[in-house]
Amino acid sequence: MTNSKNISNNSYKNNELYAIAETSGQQFWFEVDRYYDIDRLNAKVKDKIILEKVLLLKNKDSITIGKPYVKDAKIELEVVSHKRDKKILVYKMRPKKKTRRKMGHRQELTRVMVKSISLGKPSPKSSSKKEAIKKETKTKS
Repeated sequence: MTNSKNISNNSYKNNELYAIAETSGQQFWFEVDRYYDIDRLNAKVKDKIILEKVLLLKNKDSITIGKPYVKDAKIELEVVSHKRDKKILVYKMRPKKKTRRKMGHRQELTRVMVKSISLGKPSPKSSSKKEAIKKETKTKS
């Protein structure tokens, strides 16, 4: 029994790269080459989607925590398919009133595959333009 725990802990520790990101009003733990079911996205099959609301990013030895999001972190997803979740039953009853309502619901889902997780550096060209604009405004006043 201790072997199974050690195996699961070792496989858990071997994940060198993962990210926690926010999408569909929820937070997901994303790992490369795994698929996830998230709320229906308006995208076609095999489309690429980039998530930029990354809350936490773990590389081999470093952990980056965002305030609230990590700057320049991206998760690239590919849409695998669109599907529907299992049916859930909603039953409402008011006691002593002979009022009953039974409804079903199936959530629309999109299955996505994580292609890459990256922490990109900001391009120096964009920062130099901002600095030039700031210098111009200072010289005018």
